[in-house]
Amino acid sequence: MFAQGPDVSLFIAFAAGLLSFVSPCVLPLVPSYITYITGLTLEELTSETERARVRGVIIVNSLLFIAGFSSVFIAFGASASLVGQLLTTYQDFIRKLGGALIVLFGLYVMGVLKIKFLMNEMRVHLKSRPAGYVGSVLVGVAFAAGWTPCVGPILGTILVYASTTDSMLTGVKLLASYSLGIGLPLFITALAVDSFLNYFKKLRGYMYGISVASGIFLVLVGVLIYTNSLTLLTSTLEQHGIGWYIGQ
Repeated sequence: MFAQGPDVSLFIAFAAGLLSFVSPCVLPLVPSYITYITGLTLEELTSETERARVRGVIIVNSLLFIAGFSSVFIAFGASASLVGQLLTTYQDFIRKLGGALIVLFGLYVMGVLKIKFLMNEMRVHLKSRPAGYVGSVLVGVAFAAGWTPCVGPILGTILVYASTTDSMLTGVKLLASYSLGIGLPLFITALAVDSFLNYFKKLRGYMYGISVASGIFLVLVGVLIYTNSLTLLTSTLEQHGIGWYIGQ
């Protein structure tokens, strides 16, 4: 028999998380966030001997930071789905409006459009890190609650799509996938900051290209949502169980 086909929207949400991670105003600050949440110096994080000694601190604090921002993103997803369900009568209108809005987000990320409210800084700054493991969670919450404009358009794309889904669980899964897309590379980076710094020096010259690629991604997703092609594609894959044969 065939298992349920792959949900394309979850892959898109994960990819959106990856794009958020490599966005020009998040990626360069990753080492600073890691030193902030762990309370370790960059020398301790990049030294083989020191990093081995404090590996447990890095792992625990990084996971708590990820849990902090994931909880906020997932709550956003559940709320967006709930609002969409309350407006079921207008779902078709919401889907088309959302698709058009996502296309605008994409053009903004590409630098084609200047959207004033997205250009305003709305970061939550913590002057000092709250003590202990709770502090890492709170810093993650602050990151999720306040980091625009870079994360905003991409996160907004997933939230708009969540608002067009038929259940709160779908919204939760979408934003969990999005959080995983940010959290997984961040966790890997925390374990190997020295390698990240070396790669980042090479990657720095491609930041504009990453922004353009992210914008194109958003435009394509916007068109898929506007035309309802994303839902139809997922339904087709589920019906045919493409690539998911698991025997009798």
